[in-house]
Amino acid sequence: MPRPPSPSIPEKDFLYGALKQALRLDGRAPLEMRTPSLDFGPELGWVECALGKTRVLAQVDAKMVKPPPERPLEGIISIHSEISPMASSEYEPGRPSDEEVAITRMLDKVLRRSDVVDKESLCVLAGQRVWHLRLTLHCLADAGNMLDCACLAGVVALKHFRRPEVEVVGDEVTVHRPSERAPVPLSMHHTPFCFTFAYFPDPATPPVLDPSHLEQQLSAGLVSVALNAQRELCVVQKAGGVPLAADELLRVVDVAVGKAKELDKIVEARLKEDWLGRHVEVR
Repeated sequence: MPRPPSPSIPEKDFLYGALKQALRLDGRAPLEMRTPSLDFGPELGWVECALGKTRVLAQVDAKMVKPPPERPLEGIISIHSEISPMASSEYEPGRPSDEEVAITRMLDKVLRRSDVVDKESLCVLAGQRVWHLRLTLHCLADAGNMLDCACLAGVVALKHFRRPEVEVVGDEVTVHRPSERAPVPLSMHHTPFCFTFAYFPDPATPPVLDPSHLEQQLSAGLVSVALNAQRELCVVQKAGGVPLAADELLRVVDVAVGKAKELDKIVEARLKEDWLGRHVEVR
């Protein structure tokens, strides 16, 4: 498949000129995010997240497996992300692009390696039975900043998910259906959110938060910061691009802290709203 055409010279000049005056093409301030939209499906752990026109679908499912001998007391979490040509004509099926590889690695760091879910709580019978959680992310549309959207969808899906109740008597394990006993929420240590900032070739141009597709294409470097509302920093990623001073990086982290608190309130409000409208019948 041929590469998509790069932005034209008038487009570049117009965008750079607007950004120098702290103006963005969609009317946002430089450090303003698009308002996230969260839609929950009929099943627990099914979430569609949208940042403007960027949309990602996340789904969590669980099955019981035998743990690896080196970690007999811990459950397993695996993350699978799929960016198909449906998201954008830039992506090819079966051939992961550099951006897709970067997104998958960052999601693994933010959602799995930072111990979002308490893995020991997923153990049912030591060395015999543990829960294996599989988080699948489908990128439906790419209008810029897919990483932040995918990270938000993944975290909310884990918070929304409920695993079946389990009863252990001796070596016998009984998994109860949701109609018999209410499903159990996952034990989570923290809720990290990812924020991406785009920097441009001219140092006089201020950085922008949550870049659009065109801003991302014309940026000279991206910085992604993952942290939670309690000011705990999980990941800082800067893959090449323009050099940044330490003071600038600290300023970016300060901005991300404020945004993480706002996002945490939005997520908790939407989860509460969905749970109140959901009927779980236990006979």
